[in-house]
Amino acid sequence: MGNKQEELEAIVQLENYDIVAITEMWWNDSHNWSAAMDHYKLFRKDRQGRRGSGVALCVRKCFDCLELDDGNEMVKCLWVRITEKANKANIMVGVCYRPPNQDEEKDEIFYKQLGEVS
Repeated sequence: MGNKQEELEAIVQLENYDIVAITEMWWNDSHNWSAAMDHYKLFRKDRQGRRGSGVALCVRKCFDCLELDDGNEMVKCLWVRITEKANKANIMVGVCYRPPNQDEEKDEIFYKQLGEVS
């Protein structure tokens, strides 16, 4: 994963993105991505008990952010409310991982979460 991770870090720094969403991440503790991205706040939700399929959001530190806890581990979603420093607007950003074989029950949970955060 190191090469892909370094490639992603370089692209983010070069393009100067405000928000970066990542799915199907296979991160482990061998590389501290948030330390390499010093102008970003890292939010991540790892898959419990297994590797892979985690999600992450990196938001530029110039924004005030609050991670919303959906309280549901069945659906791999991460929701962050972003407030501009001038308090002009709130923006809700989410990143979700949906496996191709996900059942209808989990889809319904996702739709419910989407309705609650919007």
